[in-house]
Amino acid sequence: MRTIWGLLIIGAASFYPFFQTDAFNFLSEGTSVYAEAAGKHIEGPLKMDVILEREYLDGEVSQETIEETIWTLEDFWAKYDQWQLVDMDMDYIVFRRKMDDISPLLKANGYFGVTEDGTLTIFNGKPQKTNIIQSFFQIDLGKLESTKCEELKKGIPIVTKDRYVEVLETFKSYTAGEKQAN
Repeated sequence: MRTIWGLLIIGAASFYPFFQTDAFNFLSEGTSVYAEAAGKHIEGPLKMDVILEREYLDGEVSQETIEETIWTLEDFWAKYDQWQLVDMDMDYIVFRRKMDDISPLLKANGYFGVTEDGTLTIFNGKPQKTNIIQSFFQIDLGKLESTKCEELKKGIPIVTKDRYVEVLETFKSYTAGEKQAN
């Protein structure tokens, strides 16, 4: 137990000088280490592009870029405390957040359908060969009731997260299993 604490203390102590440098204080008056390296002189607030990536349940990732004026680091980090830092540079910072929802694309125009080989698929618009967004698993169409099969061929609009989950769960039980040799 003492060894673990010793290693933690040594590890923390080795980072202490790094945090005491001006490297993290790019909002201070004068010129920071980063600003000097970039050939810039920073006075007053810092303007930076903030890229917000939203990752949805359906795998879609959207990006939004906003220009932020950073007055204090404490306020800046507090504003994005629900986001995960992904990348950071002199001119930009990238945050990512997993959304507990489906993407706006699916809400607006997503349809569940089935391909010719029986794969449950999400389409951009009514099911067609060329507008596939995501494929899931193969369905045994022989086990499906004819009404459900027709629904899939016409397309089932997604619209909400609950509908997305409901359709996936409904058709999971019709997954085409591998045939076993006798």
